[in-house]
Amino acid sequence: MDEIKTLTIDGEIVSAPSSATILDAAMENDLHIPTLCNLQGLDAVGACRLCLVEIQGQNKLQPACTTRVEENMVVQSKSARLQKYRRMIVEMLFAEGNHICSVCVANGHCELQNLGYEVGMDSVRFDYVYPTKKVDATHERFVLDHNRCVLCTRCVRVCDEIEGAHTWDVAGRGIGTFVVTDLAGDWGGSGSCTSCGKCVLVCPTGALFDKGKAVGEMSKNSDFLEYIVNAREKKQWIK
Repeated sequence: MDEIKTLTIDGEIVSAPSSATILDAAMENDLHIPTLCNLQGLDAVGACRLCLVEIQGQNKLQPACTTRVEENMVVQSKSARLQKYRRMIVEMLFAEGNHICSVCVANGHCELQNLGYEVGMDSVRFDYVYPTKKVDATHERFVLDHNRCVLCTRCVRVCDEIEGAHTWDVAGRGIGTFVVTDLAGDWGGSGSCTSCGKCVLVCPTGALFDKGKAVGEMSKNSDFLEYIVNAREKKQWIK
């Protein structure tokens, strides 16, 4: 059994098992730390850097989603320094993609949009890159719009860890990085895709969406992850 650790997050004394991360401890105690790539039920990767926190005695900022709790750890997640960095990260995501909320299928149901409100982003101070990115509508049920992808890799992880197909992966480097299906072919021609739709449900933006749905129907539900993970851990499907 995990040893219980006691730590302080934003002035609140909390406890968590030694296997838990700072983000786990915060969520368990209703303490909000922003994140975009993290999703309960999927392995943490620390991709978005929005959950960076300050830990007393350490100069370097640490991602709350991958940093394990320690006894007497003192964590600050809402300092002016962190707020400044988070707004900068969100602004860079908008500047490096083609996120036009007014014409996006996820308008009103977008986690990136919500983060923009949360960090007080009333404008983008960086020059927009306006990259040329394609839209893949070859799948009979779903669409991939690279213009709105934030490389959270939720689709990659849910396809690998939950569905077991590993249709999705990441290719390229730096600003040229993008998600791919199989060997970078069209999604509709994928030989491994099961058309389960899990990747669409966990996508935080309008990068993956169902064909033929109106904007008001684009809300996404990731509750299935908790159900599947819990069922597997309890071996409910094994007779």
